[in-house]
Amino acid sequence: MVVVLSLGTDLGLHAAGIFPALGQPMSDSLFLLATAYRTVYGIASSYITARLAPDRPMQHALVGGAVGLVVCTVGAAATWNRVPSLGPHWHPLALIALAMPTAWAGGRVREMQVRSAGD
Repeated sequence: MVVVLSLGTDLGLHAAGIFPALGQPMSDSLFLLATAYRTVYGIASSYITARLAPDRPMQHALVGGAVGLVVCTVGAAATWNRVPSLGPHWHPLALIALAMPTAWAGGRVREMQVRSAGD
């Protein structure tokens, strides 16, 4: 879900002229914007994963985070120094670093929701 939302937002921002045309370099501030919405999408996706889990919502959210961690790491390795327009090195490193914390945050929101409903 994160990938679909992220790519859809990327394409929408390109179409709206906020991001430059595909293949053109972007500023660090635009990569920061992309990192921010990917973080929000990661939390939301982990929450949905935890919400749909039949039991142990945090464990399900963290497994999803681990999958995201692997995907981000493979993506960083595959694109490292390949094309300058793919951005600065801090961007994929930030996505790698945020994969598990966002998964935990989404799972934690669900746990708090379940706990408050049980009170």
